[in-house]
This record gives sequence, structure tokens and C-alpha cells, in this order.
Amino acid sequence: MAELDADLDHILPSSVLPPFWAKLVVGFVSVVCFARSYDGDFVFDDSEAIVNNKDLRAETPLGDLWHHDFWGSRLSSNTSHKSYRPLTVLTFRINYYLSGGFHPMSFHVTNILLHGGISVLMLDVFSVLLGGLQYTSRGRRLNLAPRSSLLAALLFATHPVHTECVAGVVGRADLLGALFFLLSFLGYCKAFRETGNKEGTHSTFWVLLSILLGAVAMLCKEQGITVLGLNAIFDILVIGKLNVLEMVQKVLHKDKSLENIRMLRNGGLLFRMTLLALGGAGVLYVRWKIMGTGPPAFTEVDNPASFADSVLVRAINYNYYYSLNAWLLLCPWWLCFDWSMGCIPLIKSAGDWRVTAPAALWLCLIGLICRALCSADRHSRRILTLSLGFLIIPFLPASNLFFRVGFVVAERVLYLPSAGYCMLLTFGFGALSKHTKKKKWIAAVVLGILFINVLRCVIRSGEWRNEEQLFRSALSVCPLNAKVHYNVGKNLADRGNQTAAIRYYREAVRLNPKYVHAMNNLGNILKERNELREAEELLSLAVQIQPDFAAAWMNLGIVQNSLKRFEAAEQSYRTAIKHRRKYPDCYYNLGRLYADLNRHVDALNAWRNATVLKPEHSLAWNNMIILLDNTGNLAQAEAVGREALELIPNDHSLMFSLANVLGKSQKYKESEALFLKAIKAHPNAASYHGNLAVGNTVRYSEAFPMKPISCCFSCALSSLGTSRPGQKALRNLSAA
Repeated sequence: MAELDADLDHILPSSVLPPFWAKLVVGFVSVVCFARSYDGDFVFDDSEAIVNNKDLRAETPLGDLWHHDFWGSRLSSNTSHKSYRPLTVLTFRINYYLSGGFHPMSFHVTNILLHGGISVLMLDVFSVLLGGLQYTSRGRRLNLAPRSSLLAALLFATHPVHTECVAGVVGRADLLGALFFLLSFLGYCKAFRETGNKEGTHSTFWVLLSILLGAVAMLCKEQGITVLGLNAIFDILVIGKLNVLEMVQKVLHKDKSLENIRMLRNGGLLFRMTLLALGGAGVLYVRWKIMGTGPPAFTEVDNPASFADSVLVRAINYNYYYSLNAWLLLCPWWLCFDWSMGCIPLIKSAGDWRVTAPAALWLCLIGLICRALCSADRHSRRILTLSLGFLIIPFLPASNLFFRVGFVVAERVLYLPSAGYCMLLTFGFGALSKHTKKKKWIAAVVLGILFINVLRCVIRSGEWRNEEQLFRSALSVCPLNAKVHYNVGKNLADRGNQTAAIRYYREAVRLNPKYVHAMNNLGNILKERNELREAEELLSLAVQIQPDFAAAWMNLGIVQNSLKRFEAAEQSYRTAIKHRRKYPDCYYNLGRLYADLNRHVDALNAWRNATVLKPEHSLAWNNMIILLDNTGNLAQAEAVGREALELIPNDHSLMFSLANVLGKSQKYKESEALFLKAIKAHPNAASYHGNLAVGNTVRYSEAFPMKPISCCFSCALSSLGTSRPGQKALRNLSAA
């Protein structure tokens, strides 16, 4: 190993940095790379995993975290993705509590600091992996491989493929999983020591602690459990010093001496392997039971290769995906927040030129494996083997080999495997430096790679600051990705640019004619623009493709209601409620339909159902008050209004509606107080001023028939907009 450090002298000149300063340099560089994202928004999956996740809120019992998936759904639900990461969700909840709400800065800063800590920890890991374990007679570890481990740690800290994990808050799962993965590995390494002249002993306590930390890593991210496999390989190759090629040759030649096997058995290898196997099996069994013993349900758009009928087509495309992941490690310039929805078309024939990519990947891997097995140099053999182990083992859960995954390519799953790549790159630079005289050129290349990596991290972190930049950055990388166009369109629609949003939604549907969510959102916009016929066609097609799409059924009902097709609208609403029983917005719109048909009792019952399911549903409360008011049921309207204000005390529209009812009930003083409170909350509402004036006119004309009242009318005229006093339009509520 000293030779590798000597080879790196010209790449990293200067004397060996003390451990503290080396860690300070790595930590500082890792924070600088992603510091630009510290004040970014919640983007992409952050909305579902954090903002809309009730598990983060104080009113949700902490125990629920252990029965819900990463997105807040019950693990027993058919729609659950079975991503069981309660410890990650717990850290989100702590962020929410400490920051006093959903303030993104707290979440982003935590991610940046976690990456910095992991990068620093990588120095110790690389020292072990690149230098092996060496101890003094008192059991104290020597300072190992300072230059090579420093270079590998810098390459890891600055790799742009990590941007999704660090700048995207949901990447916290990968960061925490990596943290406990590394702690588990270092704990396993700490189990070994030399004691005098004895061959070598181990501490069972540290082995068991390593298994426990591996279980903790899995509770943060599923791939954390793979650390037990890496520990086993490290034990066999480094502690046991097993030469795999020599072992195979002995088995083939039926050599019965096998001294190495007896030595390893005497050293406790079989005992440690048994502990690792039993620990891993136990953790996986508990995880399987908690998950509900059923795999997650993914759709073809999530991972089209896994739905291919031909085994050969699946195998070719899986290997092509592996080559794309390798390319992202080698050249992380084309990065995308999502690689599904047609971004990577399937390879369906051997004539597709893309089959050369997996061929090239396997040629490289086979070459590295042969070099690792056949190298005469023990250090080189060990470094290459451990590098490949770190590269491949953490990636196995995302490989589709054991179960179907819900993505095609995901940059976040490369966070841990990138450590193996950084080791290989460091080893390669050391080998080049050893066999060439132009060491300054190699140093320039290394420094250039580090500089370009830092620059790319800074640029990519800026793209993750808000959804508009993130989604638009993907258009040039994955122009065939329907989800990219959908997200750009949704972002434009949220900002009120419906014309541009329609263009992107149409492109999403063109690229994926079965993209029901794009059809639903496009249908909503067309409905708002009164293009009802096309909206009905799109929404009808969406529910044909996905019959249980409750939101599309509800929106279809709204369009049919606008077209005066009341029976069809009622049937659509009922179908939506059938597929989503707790659907307050659909009950609200159903009540609106009944109100149009003068079925007042049915309308009130529908709106009451909406408020039972969602007590803060102010529109449903308002419509109940207005309907009761308009039908002369003032006492009941007043009771409903007071009930609503107890639940939503600061809603000015409820104050306004109840004030109207109180005025008609001749409770003028209380009515006036509510009107004034509503005006204070929403001063530009002309109807509030107008109805206050009407109420005052009636009140004062009874007491002083000759006194004119004009102040409130003047306020009403000067306010923005006009409306009929005493009335409020019943509105539809659409679902995007």
C-alpha cells in the first residue's frame, strides 16, 4: 500500500496531512459542492414525502411511523410502495418540530451536513479498504494510506451524481442509510485485533454491533442491509487473506491440504459468517413480515423492462440499465430527476446499437475481475476485489435481479456504489503514475476532474433549488420522457400560465398515450377554458384506461354537470366515491349537482359528508349555510355557521355567510361585528362592504327612518369587484 501512496506523491504533493486536517479539507469541500441548495424549495417527491405526509405532524402518534411507509401510507394498503424507512421519517419529523413547520432550509441544511459527515467518514473507510488493517501490539491502529484515501474521499465528496441525494430532501434516506452502512463496516473492522503472538482474535460484541447497525441502516433505506455482504467479503479476503484463484485451483486439482481453510476455521471465520448469515436472515424476515409479505405493486411505466414478455429482452435491457448507471459514474454531466416514462426506450432486437453498451460494461468488469484474481501483488488484488465489492453489492437491491423495482435508472441509488468507483479511479491513477514519467500530466488530470466535479455539483445544486429549473433541466436530457413534460406543464399551470401548460400536457400525452394523469390535468384546464367537449373526451379516455382513477371520475362529473348531463355526472361522482370512499371533494361536487337539481336534502347530506371527512372544508360549510339561508331555514343556517366557525375560526367567507344569516334574523349587532371582522380579514371584497351597508340601512331605518346611510356603500364601490349582496355563488371544486 505504501507503493500506491508513493505513486500518488506527484498527484497530491506536500507532506501527509494529519488526520484532523485531512478530514477538515474533505468536509469543507463536500459542503461547498452542495451549499447552493441550502435555501431551495421542496421539489418533486419532497411534496409527497414531506409536505403532504401526516407522519411529520405533531398530532400523528409516533407509533404510526412504524406502520406506515415512507410516503405516509399504511404498509397494508394495496397502493403502498412498501418503502419502510421509519428512522428517515423520524428525522423529517424532528426537522419539522425544530423549524416550527415546513421550512425547507432546515431540511436542506441537514442533508448538506449529513453528506459532509459521510464524506469525512469515508476517509476512515478508504484507509481500511485501500490500506488494510494494521495494529500495534497495544491494538492501536496505525495511520494508513493517507494520500490514496484522501484522494478517494475527495472524489467521493465532489461526485455530481450525489446531487439528488443531497439537494433533494427525500435523498435523506440514502444519506442516513449510507451513514449507518459505513458505521456498520467500521464496527466490523474494529472487531479484529492482534494480541501478542496469537494468530488473531475477534470481538463478538463488535460483530453483533455491526449487524445491529446494518439493521438500522435498513430502517433508513432498504439497501443498508447489504453491508453484511460487504463485511463478509472483507472478512474472507482481508482478515482471512484468502486467495480465491488459488482456492479454485486447489479444488480443481483435488488438493486436500487446504491449509488456508483450516486456518480460517481456526480463526473463527465460520462463526462470524454464521452470525452474519443469521443476523441478515432475521432482519430480512422481520422486514418481510412488517411489509405485509407482499411485494410492492408497480406499473409498466415505472419499469417497462420488467414487464417484457421475453426473458432475453428483460436481460438485455437490465444490462443496458447497468451500463447507464456506470456511465453516470464515469460522466455525470447528463443528470435527470426522473428516467422513466419513455426516457430510455426498450431494446427489442439485437440490431439495436445500444447493445454495445452492456457488452463494453461486461468486458471492463471481466477484465477487472481477472486482474483482481490473477494479480501477483496481494495489495492490488485486495484493493480491486474490495472496490468491486463496494461498487456491486450496495447496487444489488436496485438491479431487478431479486425483485422488481419501481424505476429504470435512479441516481440516488449510486450514492454508496460510487465509493467503489472512487476506489477504482484512485487505484488507476496510482497505477498510471507508476508506469509513466509524465506524472505532472496525471496530477493535472486529477485536479481537473476534481474542479469539474465541484463546478458540476454547484450548477446541479442550483437546478434543484426550485421545480421550474429542475424540470426544465431535464428537457434536454430526456426529451422523450412524458413525465418531464407533465411536470413542466404542471408547474406552469400552478403559476397561471395555462396556454403553455396545455402545450406540455399535450406533448406528455403524445409521448405516452396512456398517461392518465396528464389527461386529467389537461382536461381540467380545458374545462376551465370552457372547452368542455374535448375535456370530456380526455377524461372519459383516462377512466377507460384506469377505471379506478377516482380524481378523473370526479372531474368527468364536473364537466358532465357543466354540459347539463346530470344523470351521467351523478354516476361519475358515485363511481369516484366507490373507488375512493374518503373523498370529501367529490362529496362537495356531488352536493353542488344536487343543488342545481333542487334536491336540497341530498345536497345538504353530501356537503355534510364532505365536512365529516374534512372538517376544514370551508366551501362545503359555506354552501350549506347559503342553501339553508336561501330556503328560509335561518335557524339551521345559523347553527351550521356557528359550528363551522368553531372549526375554522379565521375563515372570512364563513364570517360573511353567517353575518348575512344573522342580519336576516334581526341580530344586527352580532351581524355587524362579523361583517367588520370579515372586512378586516379581506378588505377588498365589495360584497362584504355592500352587505354591511344593507344591514346597517335596515337596522338604522328601523330606529331612525329619516337618516341616510352612505359610508358602507362608498366602501363597496371603491372595493375590487362586485357581487350581489346577500348571495355567494356555489362553486365546483376540481382535482388536479
